[in-house]
Amino acid sequence: MKLNRIAAVTALGIMAAAGTAQAAEMVVGFAQVGSESGWRAAETKTAKLRAHQDKVNLRISDAQQKQENEIKAIRSFVAQGVDGILLAPVVATGWDSVLREARDAKVPVFLLDRQIDTSDPTLYTAAVTSDTVLEGHMIGDHLAKLTNNKCRIVELQGTVGSSPAINRKKGFEEAIAAHPDMKIVRSQSGDFTRSGGKTVMESFIKAEDGGKNICAVFAHNDDMGIGAIQAIKEAGLKPGKDILVVSIDGVPDMFKAMANGEANGTVELSPDMAGPALKALIALKSNGTEPQKWIKTPSTLYTPATAAAEYKRRAPLY
Repeated sequence: MKLNRIAAVTALGIMAAAGTAQAAEMVVGFAQVGSESGWRAAETKTAKLRAHQDKVNLRISDAQQKQENEIKAIRSFVAQGVDGILLAPVVATGWDSVLREARDAKVPVFLLDRQIDTSDPTLYTAAVTSDTVLEGHMIGDHLAKLTNNKCRIVELQGTVGSSPAINRKKGFEEAIAAHPDMKIVRSQSGDFTRSGGKTVMESFIKAEDGGKNICAVFAHNDDMGIGAIQAIKEAGLKPGKDILVVSIDGVPDMFKAMANGEANGTVELSPDMAGPALKALIALKSNGTEPQKWIKTPSTLYTPATAAAEYKRRAPLY
């Protein structure tokens, strides 16, 4: 089973870093947000596979989407004397104190998939993230083309205060600002969860004449988009046709929805955040090589045209 998993990751183009074997096993703590989405679960699985490939003892703490739990985990990792810490911050603010403790203990911290707001960027070693503003731009531009620059949009926001929610909204709004007939008419957080997306979309449909006044839903992640699709279908409407569905992440269920004609586009967010972080940490520890402050992962737009093939390619990891 372990070999099959590694093969699945290799099939996605995730290659093991060469020459990363260490004489003594490196211990790394991972303060993970939780398992609120399919993408998050894939990130955790990929982190385990990368750690196995790089001979790293990865200790994962599931914060259940609570910042206080992540802070406790960081302090615990520091007390354990780990070689490094990976942090997927649930929100952007409130990290300075605990990160200062890690820095004082000479434990490098790598941010994964989300940035933080801090006046002292020396508190973390590097951030491995996509350009989340660009993601919003890309899906906004795509929706503009689909609708001939005219659309009443409802928005499912991610976790309030998280950098992806802030930045994806910013990018999307910038993209549609050039089109006066494209407007976000309702916006509410679904907390990056499928159930949250469904519940909020149900309220949007009721408020907008049974959904008749909605041209499209923009979800900050695919899981909320899938929840919205469920709500649209239960309202007797056709997702992908009566109400267009666009989102961000690139999880298999969204590719399946696109292949079935129920969604219209997604921008992929690679779940392989731990791989580049571990590679950079190993280089830092072994020969003092300082990593780039921002290790940027790629963002790619996918449409229904290639959805069936992409679904098959990604499914093993999820």
